[in-house]
Amino acid sequence: MTDDNSKTAELPEMTDHWWWRPGWQPGTRCYAWHLTFQSSPEVHRFAAEHRAALAEVPGLDLIPDPWLHLTMQGLGFTTEVGEDDARAVVRAAAHTLATVPAFTMTLGPAIVVPEALLLPAEPADAVRQVRGAIRAAIAHVRPEVPESADGFHPHVSVAYSNAVGPAAPALRALEPLADRRAVVRVAGAELIVLHRDRRMYEWETFASVPLGSVPLGRP
Repeated sequence: MTDDNSKTAELPEMTDHWWWRPGWQPGTRCYAWHLTFQSSPEVHRFAAEHRAALAEVPGLDLIPDPWLHLTMQGLGFTTEVGEDDARAVVRAAAHTLATVPAFTMTLGPAIVVPEALLLPAEPADAVRQVRGAIRAAIAHVRPEVPESADGFHPHVSVAYSNAVGPAAPALRALEPLADRRAVVRVAGAELIVLHRDRRMYEWETFASVPLGSVPLGRP
């Protein structure tokens, strides 16, 4: 995945995002840490502008407001991670995230990668700091932290590709929004129970943890 506009402009085609990755099938549920935007009208407005611009582009699943998210860190399938461990990770995260201050994040302008249309998130280092604190919380509880610590490029997707086809129509549709950005305050992270049964990432919130609120005691 790349956030380089010169590279995305050279994409020969889009590909289907919805192939079943290892371990996934209909009915699978997974614990994951996300930043979510249920109470972020500026993000909703910005995403709506992109949905309107992309409405006539074939082969895209446009993401509605309730499912806008910034993927942070997987924890594991619910068949592999028990609820007690998930709650222990939340308790540990209450301590590790207490050391991370809330911050203002900028999204956009949108770019195109083979499987999705993305809004890059800046400052990336601030988002990586949140992810690092979450990984430290998982390491406190679990014998292994899933996923690599490296290669994380924070972004919010506004659409997923559901077919093979040229990238040019999406690139052209996004041109009027090339200078647009949205600003959002990030004050916490959520552990969610995620599924993709309906060609969309949907979830229930398991726990919300604030940033920069120092608790007493130890995890």
